[in-house]
Amino acid sequence: MRKIVVLGSTGSIGTQTLEVVRANGDWQVTGLAAGANVSRLEEQIREFRPRIACVFEEAAARDLAARVADLPVRVVSGMDGLVETAQEPSAELVLTAVVGMVGILPTMAAMEAGKDIALANKETLVTAGHLITALARERGVRILPVDSEHSAIFQVLHGERPNPVSRILLTASGGPFRGWNREQMRNVQVEDALKHPNWTMGRKITIDSATMVNKGLEVMEAGWLFGVPLSQVEVVVQPQSVIHSMVEFADGAVLAQLGTPDMRLPIQYALYYPERRNLSGPRLDFGALGQLTFEKPDLENFRGLALAYRAGETGGSLPTVFNAANEWAVARFLDRKLGFLEITDSIQAAMEAHRVIPHPSVEQILETEREVREFLEKSGSRKA
Repeated sequence: MRKIVVLGSTGSIGTQTLEVVRANGDWQVTGLAAGANVSRLEEQIREFRPRIACVFEEAAARDLAARVADLPVRVVSGMDGLVETAQEPSAELVLTAVVGMVGILPTMAAMEAGKDIALANKETLVTAGHLITALARERGVRILPVDSEHSAIFQVLHGERPNPVSRILLTASGGPFRGWNREQMRNVQVEDALKHPNWTMGRKITIDSATMVNKGLEVMEAGWLFGVPLSQVEVVVQPQSVIHSMVEFADGAVLAQLGTPDMRLPIQYALYYPERRNLSGPRLDFGALGQLTFEKPDLENFRGLALAYRAGETGGSLPTVFNAANEWAVARFLDRKLGFLEITDSIQAAMEAHRVIPHPSVEQILETEREVREFLEKSGSRKA
């Protein structure tokens, strides 16, 4: 029986990963990690019986330890605990589904320990892609994409290498405000932005989808995952979320991966690659679907995507600035302390104020994140 650690186990991707594990019955969960959802984590511990469990918040970890005192599980906390969980000795695969830059250190720690990575934490590659890809080569470990778009590209490329790629066509739903202009989005509320038309996701990524910042992060991630310049990564709006992404090859052939919007599919593909297994759930009904439509992305009204291309093409520490500013702004928007349009305004302000570090170390990446947050706290909200 293969062994897996799930970081971010109480979130959307984490819980669906455990659904896949439960349905197949041939994975042993040896480690679980969550932010602060003690009740759900306790339920997962009692079902899957991991050897180690991490709650990032220390007080929540003490609460969890008391709740599961009757079980043989080691409870840890903080970044040290997250790293220890990622390096659980018996695990072969670590699925990283934590949100934000907190995923960098545990992902690198797992790779240092020789473990393959099922990657659902795009911020790790966005901010530290030059370090992560080099470490993967050095340690001989695999990075298996879990995001639906990157999984689609990964599936299309299986068996096609070394055929030259002309373009990666990264699809986007357009989010809940597709077709809106900035004036229409000026008074968007949290509840509006959380109503994604196709996908059920965590709060942060749902807001990122509404601003199209998420697609910008995915553009940068695709560059690192598939070794192509960003000039070859093109975003295509596909509102039905049926085509999950496409690849155009040198001869002009375009191959696509299609499916219903169900995150269990890319999760299961990462867990069993290259094997495909049965997955319960609805299948595509092309007669009922009727049509597939395509649009160009609106870079003027959804500036987050344009800023992401600028950050990714510049490289160095600028993608960290983009990501850190977005994390700060989205958190404040969810707390109703910042307007919707101020999310991308904050990103732009932070990028313009930053002096780029060409090849940042992990320490410089984390220091850049701290500096961006300090800059935004001091400068306050950015009026659209």
